[in-house]
Amino acid sequence: MSTQKLYAGVKLRETRAQFGMTQKLFAERLGISLPYLNQMENNHRPVSTQVVLALAGEFGLDVTELSTGDSERLVSDMREALADPVFADTAPPLADMRLAASNAPALARAFLELHRAYRQTHERLASLDDALGRDETFNANSPWEEVRDFFHYCDNYIDAVDRAAERFAMQDGVRRPPIEYAIETLSKRKFEVKFENSNFLRQRDGNIITLSARENHATQAFQLLHQVALITQNELLEATLDLARFQSETARGIAKIGLANYFAGAALMPYRVFLAAAQETRHDLERLSDMFGASYEQVAHRLSTLQRVGAKGIPFFFVRVDQAGTITKRHSATRLQFARFGGACPLWNVHQAFETPGRFIRQLAETPDGVRYLCLARDVSKTGGSFAAPTRRYAIGLGCEISHARGLVYADDLELGNPRAYQPIGISCRICERKDCHQRSVPPLEHRLTLDPDHRGIQPYNIA
Repeated sequence: MSTQKLYAGVKLRETRAQFGMTQKLFAERLGISLPYLNQMENNHRPVSTQVVLALAGEFGLDVTELSTGDSERLVSDMREALADPVFADTAPPLADMRLAASNAPALARAFLELHRAYRQTHERLASLDDALGRDETFNANSPWEEVRDFFHYCDNYIDAVDRAAERFAMQDGVRRPPIEYAIETLSKRKFEVKFENSNFLRQRDGNIITLSARENHATQAFQLLHQVALITQNELLEATLDLARFQSETARGIAKIGLANYFAGAALMPYRVFLAAAQETRHDLERLSDMFGASYEQVAHRLSTLQRVGAKGIPFFFVRVDQAGTITKRHSATRLQFARFGGACPLWNVHQAFETPGRFIRQLAETPDGVRYLCLARDVSKTGGSFAAPTRRYAIGLGCEISHARGLVYADDLELGNPRAYQPIGISCRICERKDCHQRSVPPLEHRLTLDPDHRGIQPYNIA
């Protein structure tokens, strides 16, 4: 068991504000003194076991919410931003970053937003000739990144949308057939659903919804449920978007598509039924895929969203990469955080999935901070539906910290207790601290380099 002290001042203040209590009344309910509460809320003292139990008993708080998951995300993002050469002489120590993430998360996010705007402006200036005449390229923020951060900091779990999808998909504890019930629901609203040999996945023209007959059952069900979300859950989606306060209509539009996709996945795999099945099968993706009529990617993504308060699943990371190693989807409920810029570590098994199509690849990995993970990877190539159509090739990665590995069938027969069985991996070369990596592509930005023309090791430089 970890002996790390728990500082959760921000969460304490949020809980007190949620119940509209003064510090004095809150301290009385927790059975502690007012000065002690004040010290904990300002992260001058760690949260005691007595307070943790009182929060659970008096306020029904899920104690796992006190964990440092969100702070770890902020620290990881700040470390990457501060590795920028512009901060070469002024980058604060790691301890200061952790204090900022714990005590002033809003300030930390504002800094990240400022650095992102700076980076985008710098990149646009570098390609000014190409950008001239295209006003939309000069927007202050990337809508895509803004939406990705929204889901990232929501822990990839949107409670209201998830519960609405569960109510839609279940009747008296029994899961409804997704496609049939979706068609029935749309029919009651005067919509007609057709299946045609088309080059698009889904299209709505007035009251006619057309799906591609070339796609498999899982894709058809997902696309149909996406349309159900847009038609039957519009008020809920719009209310969620209002709360998010996106900076542009483009970001809001992208997020609405993302929320409709979220509803589709949650309706295809309703929370409680899916969580129970995942635990029963020990998170066997192939069995879950058969049970719910979903693709491997849909199942892996859904596993990463099981973060409902009071009924949480195993904290997973989930990522999808293309053949160039670019991350196209990412989320982590673990301490492993993915790089915001550039590709993933080349030593990670997700890249090997392209070499062994149709197979699940397992890997025991250790990051520079000493945390160990069980990693699973598989290719998810998608045919274009005809000989002339291109095949879309991706690989998905799914994993958890090794403390949860026994709950996965993929951990069977692996040497979890053998330190030499773990492959050293990093996050991204530009922020990786390893000095002896044979796959390093660029020097780390946080360290100085020493050069010796008469000596050559693994790399043509030494990391100071």
